[in-house]
Amino acid sequence: MPHRTRTAHDPVHHPLFARFYARVAPALDERAGVRAHRRELVAGLSGRVIEIGAGAGLNFAHYPGTVSEVVAIEPERLLRRLAVEAAVRAGVPVDVVPGAAEALPVKSEAFDAAVVSLVLCSVRDVRRSLAELRRVLKPGGELRFYEHGVARGRVPAQVQRALDRTVWPVLFGGCHTARDPLAAIRAAGFEQVTCRRLLVPGGRIPMPHAPHVLGSARRPADG
Repeated sequence: MPHRTRTAHDPVHHPLFARFYARVAPALDERAGVRAHRRELVAGLSGRVIEIGAGAGLNFAHYPGTVSEVVAIEPERLLRRLAVEAAVRAGVPVDVVPGAAEALPVKSEAFDAAVVSLVLCSVRDVRRSLAELRRVLKPGGELRFYEHGVARGRVPAQVQRALDRTVWPVLFGGCHTARDPLAAIRAAGFEQVTCRRLLVPGGRIPMPHAPHVLGSARRPADG
């Protein structure tokens, strides 16, 4: 299928994490059942779709044929190169584009749907990123999300916040474990927010980013 890539200044540069992610993510998808969640994330979409933080393009293979085009935004150079390779194998046209979630390089109200997948944890500004997603969606357009966030228990949440203040974002490409994606999506003005909570196994050692949510929301039809 047709695909393109564009070159520009990289808004994000995490080369060590990108290499680590590129190596472990496909195996983790298989072991932890994440691949099935990715498939569910994009099931039933149609028209033009924008995907933010596309990473190595692990979602591309799951887009249904009813999608006419995917514009995939990925700021990290190595991951973007891998996304271009994944775009070649995709069953729908994918345009891989450099850019930051806080300033999307696309026109307003240009997309029928938007997809975020394990990315709101690492954007620099969640509020601005969601405002941009709302801007580029058509009125009534759908936001699909698969994210991890703050744990429900007091002690696990305290551990997450402690990690976020110290080593975790440095080691894992800006990832923050204690963010609340559902609260942020609602605060950004999206409506009809529905989701189900998932617990993705991390092996023998509990992972601080394990609580996941998979769901959808909509930009209001009147604004």
